Amino acid sequence: MIYHITSGAAWAQAQMRGQYRAPSLASEGFIHCSTRDQVPGVANEFYRGKADLRLLCINADKLKCELRWEAAAHPDGVMAPHSRDDARFPHLYGALNLEAVVAAVAFKERDSGFALPPDLP
Repeated sequence: MIYHITSGAAWAQAQMRGQYRAPSLASEGFIHCSTRDQVPGVANEFYRGKADLRLLCINADKLKCELRWEAAAHPDGVMAPHSRDDARFPHLYGALNLEAVVAAVAFKERDSGFALPPDLP
């Protein structure tokens, strides 16, 4: 299982279109994803203060596009504090086919930051 954080609006739009395309697909060539252990660090680094988020739970075996495990990639070229030099993140090189999404869980920030939802598959 891999995970991707998006807005509720973007997820609703994907369901109408039949596929999900993150803005990073156009700008960087792939969709950023995370492992279960990486989700809190990524969320706390990039999504603080944002509401109406969904955590897409993705069955990697059902993906139709190429999935690569690569070093952290950030548009500004700076390594995030939660990243280690040897950390590998799942990057999806193409649109996310919806049948690979097992669940889209509401993902809310707590007073202490983001933590994994208890009902996460």
